Amino acid sequence: MRIPRAMITYITVMFSSEGAKPSKVFDALNNMGFRPTTGNYDAEYTWDKKATLDDAISLADKVVVTLRGMNVLVKLETVGNNGRGEEEDD
Repeated sequence: MRIPRAMITYITVMFSSEGAKPSKVFDALNNMGFRPTTGNYDAEYTWDKKATLDDAISLADKVVVTLRGMNVLVKLETVGNNGRGEEEDD
């Protein structure tokens, strides 16, 4: 039996010395449901359902609107929580 794995969207943020303080950026992301993490990514958003491509694009749109004017660049990556977007065998 295949069990769907939770989907996670990771975000990487690149800051500018001319932009908003990192704390302000992370406060905005936190208000969207992202949680800070360590390692290769700056924060992660754990979906309560299996995210579709449309869901991921909608979240990306919301990130762009939320961070508009903060002069940051972001990279988003949505995967299954095993890092490959796959389901797990039972």
